[in-house]
Amino acid sequence: MEVEPVERPRVRIEELPAHVGEEVRLEGWLHNRRSSGRIAFLIVRDGSGFVQAVAARDALGEEAYRRLDHLVQESPLRLQGRVREDGRAPGGVEVELSRVESLPSEPDYPITPKEHGVDFLLDHRHLWLRTPRQRAILRIRAEVMAASEDFLRGEGFVRVDSPVLTANASEGTTTLFAVDYFGEPAYLSQSGQLYAEASAMALGRVYCFGPTFRAERSKTRRHLIEFWMLEPEAAFVEHEENMRIQERLVRYVLRRVLDRCGRELADAGRDVAKLERAEAPFERITYDEALALLRRQGLELEWGEDFGAPHETALASAFERPVFVERYPARVKAFYMQPAADDPRVALCDDLLAPEGYGEVIGGSQRIHELELLRRRIREQGLDEADFAWYLDLRRWGSVPHSGFGMGIERVVAWICGLEHVREAVPYPRLLNRLRP
Repeated sequence: MEVEPVERPRVRIEELPAHVGEEVRLEGWLHNRRSSGRIAFLIVRDGSGFVQAVAARDALGEEAYRRLDHLVQESPLRLQGRVREDGRAPGGVEVELSRVESLPSEPDYPITPKEHGVDFLLDHRHLWLRTPRQRAILRIRAEVMAASEDFLRGEGFVRVDSPVLTANASEGTTTLFAVDYFGEPAYLSQSGQLYAEASAMALGRVYCFGPTFRAERSKTRRHLIEFWMLEPEAAFVEHEENMRIQERLVRYVLRRVLDRCGRELADAGRDVAKLERAEAPFERITYDEALALLRRQGLELEWGEDFGAPHETALASAFERPVFVERYPARVKAFYMQPAADDPRVALCDDLLAPEGYGEVIGGSQRIHELELLRRRIREQGLDEADFAWYLDLRRWGSVPHSGFGMGIERVVAWICGLEHVREAVPYPRLLNRLRP
């Protein structure tokens, strides 16, 4: 009489070290395979990690062992076997198989161990995500997002998301995606900030978190058409405290990733020593000091001009730690930024530049809380006051000094992972010439 196989507990690869000596079930995909006579070595992944599964002809039986020859890259597998320690293996364990079941999968998987061009990989982004490096980057991204929210909740911030469809731009720019909203023009949001300011007047400290859109015809390594932004806003917080919150947030996120994602950072090829040096208190310079630093590096700018990517790269490369550049000329910044009391030509704002040339990861400011000053700034920038009627209401009833900032998730991930381009910092990048997959 044939004996039914005993059903073993199902575990994930990352959990295997806790099951040494036990018989377990695994489910995953074949990443690679090699054999030597009577033993086959299967490298299996399940999303939580990779493990080597050892299939011996004697343990599986002749017929089951021969079926291993028909396995192809990315074959789905159901496995059973005993976990044993192996100090040479990733994770310190491997699995001695007693049973292998495969599900159908076609041969000729497009992404092989050979080199592929970037365009090919982006065309196959839905499959490229399965490779160890891309998997590592996405897990780090998830940790960055989770750590950011944990930090803000610990600081008393409440998540109140802003709408993605809006009636007007948050900053009066032209880089908007227009949509037909039942016969009325609407736009994909460039920022949830204005709505977050309204929410902060109800809850004190809030943040919104979601996708934002910029119709910029840019092909730089720092720009995406669609990207994710974390946007906190806090009542009764002014410029100095706003920067302290930003610094605590970034340091918290960085420490969380270093503590929890060591293997992923290694898979991404990151020099962790550079990140360790970035943890110390951040540098701080003014716009005027930044101009002087740029001139010493041969980059000339007139006072009042904004910094572009080359300038941010040069500034960030001058420091091993993130650096705040504060007090920009008000005329190059958004209409809602509070002018400095000691010099109204400059705004109480800051950009946080990541080291190693990664540039701006956070932009923040104290917001104007006086009604007439805000109305004047709207008119000075050629905006229609009627578009901001509800926003002006916030200054009519219960207005207080308040501040906020926006942190671009992809830029933070690109810096932490040491990526050449932000396109790898998001699962499915939207670029100037790329809408698929």
